[in-house]
Amino acid sequence: MKTEKIRQRYLLFLYVLLGFAIGLFCWATYAYYQSSVPSTISIKAGTSEEINLRVPASGILSTDSETVLALNQPLTIVAGETTSSYQMRLKLFGLVPLKDVDIQVIENTMLTPVGRPIGIYVKTQGVLVVDTGSFEGTGGDKHAPSEYKLQSGDYLTAMDGVAINDKKQIRTYVENGNGEEIIFQVSRKDELIQVKIKPEPDENNVYKMGAWLRDSAQGIGTMTYIDGQNRFGALGHGINDMDTGELLKLGSGLLYHTEIVAVKRGERGNPGELTGVIEYKPDQVSGVIVDNTIQGIYGMANAELLNEYTLNSPPLPIALKQEVSTGPAQILCTINGEAKYYDIELTKLTPGKDAVNRQISLEVTDSELLSLTGGIVQGMSGAPIIQNGRFVGAVTHVLVQDSTKGYGIFIEDMLAH
Repeated sequence: MKTEKIRQRYLLFLYVLLGFAIGLFCWATYAYYQSSVPSTISIKAGTSEEINLRVPASGILSTDSETVLALNQPLTIVAGETTSSYQMRLKLFGLVPLKDVDIQVIENTMLTPVGRPIGIYVKTQGVLVVDTGSFEGTGGDKHAPSEYKLQSGDYLTAMDGVAINDKKQIRTYVENGNGEEIIFQVSRKDELIQVKIKPEPDENNVYKMGAWLRDSAQGIGTMTYIDGQNRFGALGHGINDMDTGELLKLGSGLLYHTEIVAVKRGERGNPGELTGVIEYKPDQVSGVIVDNTIQGIYGMANAELLNEYTLNSPPLPIALKQEVSTGPAQILCTINGEAKYYDIELTKLTPGKDAVNRQISLEVTDSELLSLTGGIVQGMSGAPIIQNGRFVGAVTHVLVQDSTKGYGIFIEDMLAH
């Protein structure tokens, strides 16, 4: 009898283990197919596109509920002459809801690849609070006026009803306020609130509010493209604050002419860098930045820059995600004063991945570029990726542990900002 109970328990354990393994397999299969399908599929206006998702799923277009489309084989969709959008609801094996895919008919665009270095200067929308802290007062006491009132990532937009332009304005107002309470208007996660802070004197009897503030950011990157209307896109990722890691809210921004003067080669565990000289003078301004998004920075280039960058670089048709394949490609970047194409390999494409800036995996194979930079280095973000005469995307990141490898963003996503 005892032996029979042990046997039954053992069989129950095996059944539970088998059920768990089957469940895990089903979950992994479902997750794999879901990540394999992009959330958005774009089609150029006035063209037909062959879509091959290679998943055992069927979809129903929202514009035609009577038609069920099988997606385990190539599917041709014909787009109209105008931009529009509709949705396709997918079911795995025709039974299990898998994903809703947006079908976007976009403008059939030609873009000029640039690959030139740019100097970037942006002012924040208000003044960013990096952090709060304490300081020593005249009597040796510790003061922290902003603690528990301001948070890292807050933006100070006004004080006592006066709009804030920069952190110098705040410092002057606090120092000359004789410790009077100040009412700040604060933008916190897109919500406007009011915060009261009473400055305290430090050991030198200078009034402070105990907050580290930032009102600008600058650096060097690479311009990705210019379109036929003088609009540019660059970087392939947004400008984030170095301390908070958050995307900076753009108040204003300018592009400046820059020249690369030194190259620090990338090594394992130590990313390299392009060093450039930027003169922040009016006659060096080459464009205006109007948007800072997770897909890159955007704005208007001046006519002089347009003529310089497009003189020997003809516009190219864009490649949609479904038109890009693993294999040989090129990046356009400027290392020795001249924009030049260098060979790379697209090693993996993950258009369904959440991180839009890392959907292209690439590896530098060009011996000249490897000799010059060691691969991908800081400052090359935005370098155009070209494959088979079409504009594929832009370089965005380098793998810190292997500078020959990096990531990129599809040009389709850069245009969707």
